[in-house]
Amino acid sequence: MARIRLLTSVSGRGFAWAPGEVVDLPGAEAAVWADGVRAELVRGEQPETPEAAVARPERTRKRPARRETRTT
Repeated sequence: MARIRLLTSVSGRGFAWAPGEVVDLPGAEAAVWADGVRAELVRGEQPETPEAAVARPERTRKRPARRETRTT
C-alpha cells in the first residue's frame, strides 16, 4: 500500500475524496494517481507539529529570596 495526498476532488460510485485528503492505495495504482495534478505521493511524513519546531521551552531563573529591609 502507498499513501497519496489528493490535489483535486475525486468522486465515484460509493466514495468521495476532497483535496488534501490522504488515501491508501495499492502501490501501482498510487503511482498512476500521483501525477502531480490529481495527487502526490506521501513519503514517511511526520505528524505536523509547528509549535514544536518554533517554540522553545520556557526557562525561568530562580531568584534568591528577597530580604525585606524596613526603615522606621
